[in-house]
Amino acid sequence: MLLLIALAHAPLYLYASDPGIMHRVEGITFFDQAVNFFGQFVIDNRARAMFAVLFGYGLVLAFKSQLAKGISEKKAVKTIRRRSWYLILFGMLLAVVIGGQDILMAYGVAGLLVSWVLTRTNKTLIRTFIWITVFYVLITPLFWGFTILESGSYGFAPEVSATDTYFSTAVLKLITTPFIPIFIHMMFPVLPSVLLGIWIARYELLTKPEQHLGRMRRITIAGLIVSLLGAIPLSLIGNVWNPSYFTAGLVNGLHIITGIAGGLAYAMLFGIIGAKIKEPGRLTSSLMAVGKRSLTFYVFNEALLVVLLSPVALNLGGQIGNGLAALIAVGIWVLSVVLATVLEKKNKVGPLEALMRKLVYRNK
Repeated sequence: MLLLIALAHAPLYLYASDPGIMHRVEGITFFDQAVNFFGQFVIDNRARAMFAVLFGYGLVLAFKSQLAKGISEKKAVKTIRRRSWYLILFGMLLAVVIGGQDILMAYGVAGLLVSWVLTRTNKTLIRTFIWITVFYVLITPLFWGFTILESGSYGFAPEVSATDTYFSTAVLKLITTPFIPIFIHMMFPVLPSVLLGIWIARYELLTKPEQHLGRMRRITIAGLIVSLLGAIPLSLIGNVWNPSYFTAGLVNGLHIITGIAGGLAYAMLFGIIGAKIKEPGRLTSSLMAVGKRSLTFYVFNEALLVVLLSPVALNLGGQIGNGLAALIAVGIWVLSVVLATVLEKKNKVGPLEALMRKLVYRNK
């Protein structure tokens, strides 16, 4: 998950490159083009959806953990909401102080919006999912259609520029940060994926995958097919066809909507892989170590992307293409794996996980 997010965010700092398709910059070399193609099919609007699925799953685990301690449902939901507020605060600090690309605020808002579902029946959960998903299916393509039509281009230029300073960036982020989660929830269907995560958590598909392998395989196959088919039209723009800007926006909306299925499929696929691993080896144990400290290393990855690529720091984003940016993202993630392994061997939790627990449970 963290690797895919780093790969998705790295191109956002390449301000010297010409816009490509949507949020990807134009590929110059064959490697650049291959990275873009891979990103359109595997990463874009899929990594975010997988994060949302896992976030929803985590809400159920946290809720059940509270109930197991004898805490009432009302107080358990209150704890979930408190954690969501702190996620929003962490996201604000990441965006303003560090200058990173944030999604924590959006998931914090999602936690506040869906926490009430945790105490309701599956029937209510499914009905809520259907209504919200239908809304996004109808609205998202149109929203993007008009957005691309208004922009007059198939792609968006990166929001950073060579003249950015740390101070100017911080001030701008301070002004715009309250609107970031609103923008994300308007433009991207985060809530359906979170609700899907809650649904699969109630059946313990990821925590007890060996009992559900048949169902998980079917979900994985169906999700991957929908995801791949939904990515094909976008991948053809600028290469095989040149549709109107409004049509291109509709196609991007389709890409986003089908990413919900892709994110769910990724979560199921990794669950299947996990069920097959009886004795975790060194690599698997290291990946598990990162997962246990995902909040810490999400922020760590974003901070390093800023340090290496942003014009307010080392400014590599103004000198390289998206191929090299992808390699830098992979390198940052590998460093995260190494550091997480060291923390695991020392039996230390991630510093942000420790801080979050202290803040959320300070009165317990």
